[in-house]
Amino acid sequence: MQDDIIKTLEVLKNGGVILYPTDTIWGLGCDATNEKAVSKIYEIKKRADQKSMIVLLDNANKIPSYIKEIPDIAWDLIDLTDKPLTIIYPGAKNLAPNVISENGTIGIRISKDVFNQKLIERFRKPIVSTSANISGESAPQNFDEISDEIIQAVDYVVKWRQDDYTKSNPSSIIKIGIKGEIEIIRK
Repeated sequence: MQDDIIKTLEVLKNGGVILYPTDTIWGLGCDATNEKAVSKIYEIKKRADQKSMIVLLDNANKIPSYIKEIPDIAWDLIDLTDKPLTIIYPGAKNLAPNVISENGTIGIRISKDVFNQKLIERFRKPIVSTSANISGESAPQNFDEISDEIIQAVDYVVKWRQDDYTKSNPSSIIKIGIKGEIEIIRK
């Protein structure tokens, strides 16, 4: 794993795109503060850049660096969840403009995956996480389901967990308003 992290860090620091396992499904990732790197992911996915993507952090204490004002209920949700949870927050900041939704929101998930946590901790920035598929196609459940087109388009393919065939599911998604109002997007 250590060798994978070193190679992945080099790619991220140079504005590249990675193919990596997350705490949910395999994803495409890059430096979430690098607009050109984020654009590369939109190109790979053949996705309109008006659709926002989520970002991963290794620790909830880093959320204030990327959100202007965090509703109190968010901390409770983070503490209480036992499965991957993406929270969409209003007032995104310090991120690439093309990773933020047109309405100023951003989805953030605190990854529980050991590789993701170590990588993000060492990178010291959030990493984009979007499913490793062409827009409109089904998300891969394991590495073997990822198309050659995606694999060939990225700058680095993480070796960690390529042989893991555990069925995975996307995260739950909850949108929180500035006054703490909650909307469940995906259970």
